[in-house]
Parts: sequence; C-alpha cells; structure tokens
Amino acid sequence: MKSLIDILDLTTDELDELIACAEDIIANPDKYAEACRGKKLATLFFEPSTRTRMSFEAAMYELGGNVISVTGAASSSAAKGESVADTAKTVSCYTDIIAIRHPKEGAALVTANNASVPVINAGDGGHCHPTQTLADLLTIWREKGRFTNLTIGVCGDLKFGRTVHSLINAMSRYEGNNFVLISPEELKVPSYVKKDVLQQKGIPYEQTTDLMAVMPKLDILYMTRVQRERFFNEEDYLRLKDSYILTTDKLKAAKPDLAVMHPLPRVNEISVAVDDDPRACYFKQVLNGKYMRMALILKLLREAGKIK
Repeated sequence: MKSLIDILDLTTDELDELIACAEDIIANPDKYAEACRGKKLATLFFEPSTRTRMSFEAAMYELGGNVISVTGAASSSAAKGESVADTAKTVSCYTDIIAIRHPKEGAALVTANNASVPVINAGDGGHCHPTQTLADLLTIWREKGRFTNLTIGVCGDLKFGRTVHSLINAMSRYEGNNFVLISPEELKVPSYVKKDVLQQKGIPYEQTTDLMAVMPKLDILYMTRVQRERFFNEEDYLRLKDSYILTTDKLKAAKPDLAVMHPLPRVNEISVAVDDDPRACYFKQVLNGKYMRMALILKLLREAGKIK
C-alpha cells in the first residue's frame, strides 16, 4: 500500500498521470462525482490550516465521499499524551485514507508506518508539503505548458519553507531548469537541499538577497511568507518579516509571461494590487490544489484496492 510523504515518492510518470487525471476532472466533473461513494477521508490537522484542510475536504466531497476531522491537538487524544503511532492505528479503524498535518518533521512518516490505510502528508513542520507541490505543478503546467527549461525564482523564507523544499525537489527532476534563491542571509535554503538536490544533480542555481536584480530573468517567481510560527525569537521575526514585498512597480521589470506564485497565506509579501495583474497565479494555485488532491485520493484508493 502506497502513501505520499514526500514529493519524491512519486515518479515523474506518476506526476504526469496525476496531472492528466486532474485535467480530466476539470473537463468532466460529473464523471467523478460518485468515484469515492461510501469512502471516508480522515483529516488530522494538528497545526492551523485553512486552504489545505478545506481543499482535502472539498476534494473528497466532490468525489462523492465523506470526511471525518480532527482540527488541533487540543481537541484530540494528543492532548492526553497519545502517540502519533497510536493515533494512526486508531484512525485506520474508522477511515479509508488519512491526510495529516503536524508541526513535527517526520510525523507523517510515523503515521504511514503505523496506519493500515494510505496516508497523505499535508505538511510536517519545516520538512515538506507534497500536495502543495502538486498544486504548484498543475499551475506551472497550465501556465507554462512545460516543466523544462525554466528559470525559477523562490523568494522569502527558504530555510523553514517546506513548500520551497518540495518544489525544488520536484522541479529538479526536469531538464534545463535553474533556480534563483532569493532570501535574507538568515533564511537561506538549508545546506542539505543545496548539497543533496541541486549540487548532486548539477543543477545551476544562484543565491542572492536582491530580488530586483534577478527579476528580469525569471519565468516563475514563487513568493513565500516569513513564518512567525517557525521562529524561536520574536525580534528575529519582526526584523525579517518584510524583507521582500512584491508590488506592481517591481513587476514592471519582469517578463510579460512571468507566473507569480505563492502557497498562501499571504501576509505582506505581495501587495493586494498585484492580484489584478494577469501574471498573478496564487488563487489559481488554490483551485488547482483541489483538483490535484482529488486525483491523488483516487490514485491511492485504487492502489489500496478500495475503489475501482
């Protein structure tokens, strides 16, 4: 039985399959309206979420299935000291598939190792967020029509940004891509991402603190917020939180077909005026995330023999 813990759990052929399925769902929603009839998704969210949790729930409902939820550790037996492993074994008795978000890196893997149903990592600490990457990939595909020969700028919190780590892992598997890593010195991409992914595969990248200097060359600009919840020191957060703010003036230097992406939630890092720019893709990402989660739920339930 397969689970999705890291984007690298999926081959590029499987990514193509999921994108094709999502495109078919978009074109023919009625065809999928009863695909998961009688099946249940458990959403275990031990960390705040709006988009990811509601996206999973909307995905399952639109497939004709049902959802049971835990939102917040305080409302679950985790507050009594129950282990993640025991929670996984228990929830497996009630449901057909689990989506879990947890503040601790590795919690999704522990869940998958102890559950008797497929598990989807909906974000584990600062590690990775594979279904956000699926949303990102469908957005890139629909905006650019390819995954190759792209200059991808990632900007903001590259140290704790699990969405960035997953995106780099995914896009590093396609030919001709190069990365521009834009961040304050304190929030640079972790050395293991550079060493184990970019350097090991010989992928060109540059690091800079200056967004405007690299703006004209970018095909994709992936903005991220500086995450208050990942900081131990409030002073550091306040000093760094507004390091990069994308405005309509700054976009004047960008390519006319730049795709501006953001995993959301947005705080200050993209001016609301940018929302009206045709290059703004972040709300498209939200919708694309639902379709990719629908495709993923179908794939995992089929592989588990729970649906045809």
